[in-house]
Amino acid sequence: MKQFKITPQILEFDHCREVAAHFQIGQGDLVFISDRTYEHYFADSIGEAAYRVNYRSYVKGEPTDVMVEAIAADIKDYHYTRVFAIGGGTILDVAKLFALKNTVPVVDLFNKELEILKVKELILIPTTCGTGSEVTNISILELTAINSKFGLAVDELYADYAVLVPELLSDLPMSVFATSSIDALIHAIEAYTSPKASAFSRLYSKKAMEMIISGYQIIAQKGPEARTPLLGDFMIASTFAGIAFGNAGCAAVHAMSYPLGAVYHVPHGEANYAIFTAVYKTYQTLDPDGGIKELNAFLAGLLGCETAAVYDTLEALLNHILPKKALSDYGVIPADLERFTEAVMTKQTRLMANNYVPLNEDQVRAIYQQLY
Repeated sequence: MKQFKITPQILEFDHCREVAAHFQIGQGDLVFISDRTYEHYFADSIGEAAYRVNYRSYVKGEPTDVMVEAIAADIKDYHYTRVFAIGGGTILDVAKLFALKNTVPVVDLFNKELEILKVKELILIPTTCGTGSEVTNISILELTAINSKFGLAVDELYADYAVLVPELLSDLPMSVFATSSIDALIHAIEAYTSPKASAFSRLYSKKAMEMIISGYQIIAQKGPEARTPLLGDFMIASTFAGIAFGNAGCAAVHAMSYPLGAVYHVPHGEANYAIFTAVYKTYQTLDPDGGIKELNAFLAGLLGCETAAVYDTLEALLNHILPKKALSDYGVIPADLERFTEAVMTKQTRLMANNYVPLNEDQVRAIYQQLY
């Protein structure tokens, strides 16, 4: 059986002030937003009675269970009926948990030992063009007890509204644009080759790939500033990719990137890129005649190359956006490769179940060693 759905209502606005006016954000609203985003875009339109949570005052880097519990402690006396999240994927992922009846202890929640019941309205507003979190039912945190990223995927984490405002990307640094949009591209590709993919999810995957690669080709030719008129397209492509992987799932690329991100704090999209082409070349070796054959033909058409050269050509294009590094460049040591492999095989089974073809422990270790 195949299943496909889009749960949040998707709203598009040209300007941030229209968002605040539409939702009348104020008393009874819990708003996750950085001080910078608030001051630049919402200072005159979010009511003082709203409870603002500045995510960056709780943590530097990726969100953790400890951070979520600290926020929960601080807001325990504030009675709210709606949760707004205005930020990157990490902010959106954290905010989803506060729409639930029970949020802490976080490890118990992620182990599904607490009742999971959505009791607040949830409105998600991305400020990057990568995670697609606004349309997915997934929250990903670093669980400090296991020193690895871990995902909770339940329908109660779907937003009621996903709100797209391209204005929020207008001052996105090139580095953040690069890591987030590459993440979206990999979402689309992993979803396309997932065994859970359907004709409907693949439609969204292909459109996201087409929009992102086309934009990258313009940027590679004209330079980083050429991204500015394309930001709206990249935001929509990210949401398309989110719809695709929200239905079909991500797989080994994400699973293998999580230890790198958790241990060495590599930005999520960059960690994915470090792993990406090696995984797909391994897939290609193991089963060249399945769904990857269709993917390669589609990518070859976008890239203007032979199918045999797809991943090398794509990597050359991506290097214009974000230069690829070896794992050792991040400080990874040989002993980490064994630990990373064990973590992937024991803690990321949710993602590894979506692989194009199954990968065993030896194959995962070999990919890490190749990338070292």
